[in-house]
Amino acid sequence: MSAPSDTLLVELLTEELPPKALPLLGRAFAELVHTELGGQGLLYQPDEPARVFATPRRLAVQIEHVLSRAADREVCEKIMPIKVALDNNGQPTLALLKKLAAKGMDESAIAQFERRHDGKQDSFFFSQQLAGAQLADILPDIVASAQKRLPAPRLMRWGDSDVQFVRPVHGLLMLHGKKLIQGQAMGLNSSQTALGHRFLSSGDIFIDSAANYESLLHEQGKVVADFGTRRQIIADMLTASAQELCVTLRMDDSLLDEVTALVEWPQVYVGEFDAEFLEVPSECLTLTMQQNQKYFPLFDEAGNLLNRFLIVSNMQVDNPAHIIKGNERVLRPRFADARFFFDQDRRISLQDRLPRLGQVVYHNKLGNQLQRSERLAQLAAAIATKIANANGLSDEAEYIALAQRAGLLCKADLVSGMVGEFPELEGVMGCYYAEHDGEPSAVSEAIAQHYHPRFAGDTLPRGEVACAVALADKLDTLVGLFGIGQTPTGERDPYALRRAALGVLRILLETPLSLDLHSLFGIAAAQYTQTTFQLDTEQLIDFMQERLRGLLRERGFAVEAIDAVLALRLGEVAQIPARLIAVSAFCDLPEAAELAAANKRIGNILRKSDSMTAMVTGLPTYDTGLLRLPAECALGKALNKLTPRVYDRVAHEDYRAALLELAGVKNEVDNFFDQVMVMDEDEHVRRNRLALISSLHGVLNAVADISRLNG
Repeated sequence: MSAPSDTLLVELLTEELPPKALPLLGRAFAELVHTELGGQGLLYQPDEPARVFATPRRLAVQIEHVLSRAADREVCEKIMPIKVALDNNGQPTLALLKKLAAKGMDESAIAQFERRHDGKQDSFFFSQQLAGAQLADILPDIVASAQKRLPAPRLMRWGDSDVQFVRPVHGLLMLHGKKLIQGQAMGLNSSQTALGHRFLSSGDIFIDSAANYESLLHEQGKVVADFGTRRQIIADMLTASAQELCVTLRMDDSLLDEVTALVEWPQVYVGEFDAEFLEVPSECLTLTMQQNQKYFPLFDEAGNLLNRFLIVSNMQVDNPAHIIKGNERVLRPRFADARFFFDQDRRISLQDRLPRLGQVVYHNKLGNQLQRSERLAQLAAAIATKIANANGLSDEAEYIALAQRAGLLCKADLVSGMVGEFPELEGVMGCYYAEHDGEPSAVSEAIAQHYHPRFAGDTLPRGEVACAVALADKLDTLVGLFGIGQTPTGERDPYALRRAALGVLRILLETPLSLDLHSLFGIAAAQYTQTTFQLDTEQLIDFMQERLRGLLRERGFAVEAIDAVLALRLGEVAQIPARLIAVSAFCDLPEAAELAAANKRIGNILRKSDSMTAMVTGLPTYDTGLLRLPAECALGKALNKLTPRVYDRVAHEDYRAALLELAGVKNEVDNFFDQVMVMDEDEHVRRNRLALISSLHGVLNAVADISRLNG
């Protein structure tokens, strides 16, 4: 008969937990307890998930159908090979006797051993029935173990105890159904009481049943214990308040998570600040409200910041005036500081700030921020020149000068007071200060956007000047850090090089810009004169290819098609989507599979031959006078017609038409490989045939390496 099952509840009552870590701590605690119980056979339904409860003052887990006692189980253990256990006379050896003694057995236990073959030799096995684990016996140890293994950001001790946890723990509740599980963990004895809201509840709350934990805390303790439920309540309250005020709310998910981790009984109130502070850039005020005070700023329909905000409070009171006034009073000096920084910063132009960048180290092997700004100016100008040439801009000189100016000034706000206080405003404040200094709008906008895209899904820089500066910033970072060996490893990417690479690729792909990435790397590398700088360009290209591969997969392109196009290691990234679309159409042709197989065969032949110098990707270099057999003559004739047509279509970026042309030589290719021995004994003939198939190889690969489409 199986042991009875019931709902299990474990709660740790703590002092206020770090809000940004709370969701992770809650999930981890529940998973660790659930996993340990499952490993001990105490879960009647092992696949049923645990309920997670996490508030500022508690971590709790509730698991249904937990057994009070696990089922008994039979354990079979191999003792040792019989030839080792017994001597020639069939008597136990010293090795066996030692093994028995270590297990608390004597020689009489040998009679209970089973002899059987283990796949290699005959061995002794011992089977025994082990009693199932008792929940009441092992739960305290499971809780203590889980507590030690939590991903806590920082541990602390309290009182005279040696126990360590992220915050002091003051209560332990372990309840199975209606039964209290006696035990000790973290220096605390378990009890059947919980505490509610620090101010809104009074006294201990008796938890009569593990299943009633959430409802009892809610009704008697003024605590919404479930993190997700509490988060949704706050989101609904914020939305309702904004609608009532007829204003716009920008729901910031990370801020919503943080305030959810700060309150147990949420209430939302409306606060105001002096309208005079709206003279300060809205980004500064918004960041102050969100980052320092955890308020939700409000906006009008046009997106302009209003002098009102929403407060998520942990207190429900009949008259919240004192709560609102207190929050408004705290906000005022912070806004005053922001206004002071803004006023002070505008007294010094960005141009005059440049010398101070020389005192800020960018990287000890790559110089200071002034040297970097000078590199960015030159690199932005070079990129602007390429964009101007590609787009046929009439005002090329002015455009290049604007890009160079923006590149020089884009880091100057790093030494401003506002950015020193709020590093997140890099570039944003530079834009405001450039406008104040009378810089051209293209320069100020490029300064504001040169960090874009900052994250997945972020907006791209707009306009040629902004694109040139944004590319310069990211390319300088990539080339510089790769050049001194600071490449990402595994999960570590301290300089955010993956983000920089994705930014470059998105700008080139989505703007789009007809720029050669390999050429851009060369220009960026030329800006460095440090002796420690040694760029492995191929390594950097491999890094970019992997990021590009991921981007293209996200856009739904087939893996085989991506491999085929990226195998060419193309520099002009903007061409790649069109090539991929063309490859997808080519794959639908009946001739595609055989041409792909032939291309693969050609590649293998050329790799094995000693005539690699015959490989070309342009017009054929073979001698038609040395073509003897009808099949090779036919292929040479077909190739002479095919080659210029394919390369002309590629030059005009008509990749689909270029690939469709290939279908016309399928029969000649098939006949050639059926009837012609490439590796002829005559060296001249052999080399000419290698040159012929090398030219064919180049034409087949003009759009993509189609051999990759053959599996």
